[in-house]
Amino acid sequence: MDMNQYLSMFIDESNDHLQSLNEKMLELESNPDDISIVQVIFRSAHTLKGMAATMGFEDLSSLTHQMENVLDLVRNEKLKMQDFIFDTLFKSLDALQMMVQDITQGGEGKADVSEIVASLQSIVRGDFAGGGSSAASKPAATGAAASGTSAIQLDQYQFSVLEQSITEGHKVMYIDVAIREDCQLKAARAYLVFDLLERYGEIVKSSPSVQDIEQEKFERSFSLYYITQKEADEIQSMILNLSEIDSAQVAALDHETLAQLTSGVKETAAAAEAVAPAPAPSEAAPAKPAAAAEAKNNARPAGGTSAPSRTIRVDIDRLDVLMNLLSELLIDRARLEQLAEEVKRSDLTETVEHMSRVGSDLQNIVLKLRMVPVDTVFNRFPRMVRDLAKSLDKKIDLNIVGAETELDRTVIDEIGDPLVHLLRNAVDHGVESTAERIAAGKPETGTVQLRAFHSGNHVFIEIEDDGHGIDRSKVLQKAIKNGVVKESEAAAMSDEQVFMLLFAPGFSTAEVISDISGRGVGLDVVRSKIESLSGVVSVESKLGSGTKFSVQLPLTLSIISAMLIKVGTEKYAIPLSSIVETGLIRREQVREVHGYTMVAYRDTHIPLMSLAKLFDIPGFSENDEEETEIVVIRKGDRLAALTVEDFIGQSEIVIKNLGKYLPSVQGVAGATILGDGQVALIIDPNAFIK
Repeated sequence: MDMNQYLSMFIDESNDHLQSLNEKMLELESNPDDISIVQVIFRSAHTLKGMAATMGFEDLSSLTHQMENVLDLVRNEKLKMQDFIFDTLFKSLDALQMMVQDITQGGEGKADVSEIVASLQSIVRGDFAGGGSSAASKPAATGAAASGTSAIQLDQYQFSVLEQSITEGHKVMYIDVAIREDCQLKAARAYLVFDLLERYGEIVKSSPSVQDIEQEKFERSFSLYYITQKEADEIQSMILNLSEIDSAQVAALDHETLAQLTSGVKETAAAAEAVAPAPAPSEAAPAKPAAAAEAKNNARPAGGTSAPSRTIRVDIDRLDVLMNLLSELLIDRARLEQLAEEVKRSDLTETVEHMSRVGSDLQNIVLKLRMVPVDTVFNRFPRMVRDLAKSLDKKIDLNIVGAETELDRTVIDEIGDPLVHLLRNAVDHGVESTAERIAAGKPETGTVQLRAFHSGNHVFIEIEDDGHGIDRSKVLQKAIKNGVVKESEAAAMSDEQVFMLLFAPGFSTAEVISDISGRGVGLDVVRSKIESLSGVVSVESKLGSGTKFSVQLPLTLSIISAMLIKVGTEKYAIPLSSIVETGLIRREQVREVHGYTMVAYRDTHIPLMSLAKLFDIPGFSENDEEETEIVVIRKGDRLAALTVEDFIGQSEIVIKNLGKYLPSVQGVAGATILGDGQVALIIDPNAFIK
């Protein structure tokens, strides 16, 4: 069967399971004695193993199986979670993530995980550093390795699988294999036998257990129950053809011989089930139809069938196509509205008005389809902060608020890396070491708050720490040394202006360069990325109390509300989110201050810029006007005014990328098509306010 058609589904499902595993592992680290969390982790790992095996990614499946062995001991309360176990399991998750990433890029999901596997196996054996009790130090639940049928105990589930298999015409066998006494690698030879048998059927139970055989905890023989379609002689011949196999006895079973072999064992196992946990999946049989149906029914909530799924996965490209089609519809709607106004026919006007209402509803639905909770970005941060804190020997709690806040998918795709930089900065630079916090009278565990919330047509994301804050003098000293500011200018700078120096290219206050920070790369990248998303980043800090980075982002980058303006022969659109207000000024209100053109505005003066001069537009000059319309624009707390010739009105516009036509024109964010078919450039106010 061709598995390629299921590859994208496998990748999506694997990423979901890995994210869930990371989240639950962090939860378990906070509550190491909560077995219910271990059960959830075990089920997720077991599902991932099965998916990987089905798709043929053996390395991924094998590593997950090793993790299962550890988790099985924990959930059966034969092993206590410790730091070494947590670290090893987290390393395993990182390796699995790398394998899935390799598969995503067209690889086979292979990686060198020998060290991780060795650590996992040492945990199972109980001989890891600081190791505690494990199943290896206790009698095996399935009995000691020994010859004879009494060594294999079956529970009722396994017995019913064998019985049903015989009824359905499958061949059930009892196999006893002995390896040569001079064999150096018993476990490897046993693995070859198991691998051979699994190609042609299913192993229901072995004695010793698969786990013990992997660790060479057996003399030289092992027994197993096996279901297949092949004949006993053929199976025996195939086993004997393997090297270093001394003997192989294969007995075909019917209902009577199966009952004789398991006589007295079935009752014992059934009684034991009441007080002992179920056997590990590595030892249990894959479910046959009837058993699987029973398990499925047991998994349903009491009171009836489970509710059908209310969500579906939609390819991102399809959403982009839908958005493009909607944008074309909006352009045509604007054109129809203009034509209806010119023709002035009541029936046409009513139809166009109805179409406008339906178009607006459709626009809202499509925009909501593109909205994604910021949780899709936030959910990878707890693990990252945990690892950073551990490497820096700090104690840090990450509190996330507002993860359900929604943003356009385009923004979500781009905002992850800037937030990573800000969080790493908070953990490394912001929160002090444990000794420093205790000396300052603070709790030894630092806190980093990650908040997201809506405000108007924007989403704010804040990262706040309770660390030592930003030292103004230290930042200025470094800035003067690097030539970012002059010493004469430093004294007159406000705290906010000083803190914003941190975003200068190559600026870093780190004394020591590490793999976390200090290379002068980070905050300048953050600002440029956020500004490319039409966003704004700001900093607040109080020495000794902490620092807060605030990121302001637009809800969507595809359809925006804008003010249409006219300057000479050109029409422009200015995003309403950047406009404070519009007004009218007289020529005598304009002032020249230190070589800058300024205008009085609400008890202060703000810069005044001419769009006609900025874009060299013919047909209009403010000098010929006694009164001139202005648009007051904002970037953070800074304001400026743009002079325009006339206001056309507000409109919902579709942002079109200029592509290669105007690759890097300062002050132009894109273009839109108006109702009359004209192209209007969309102004980026952030470019005019420094």
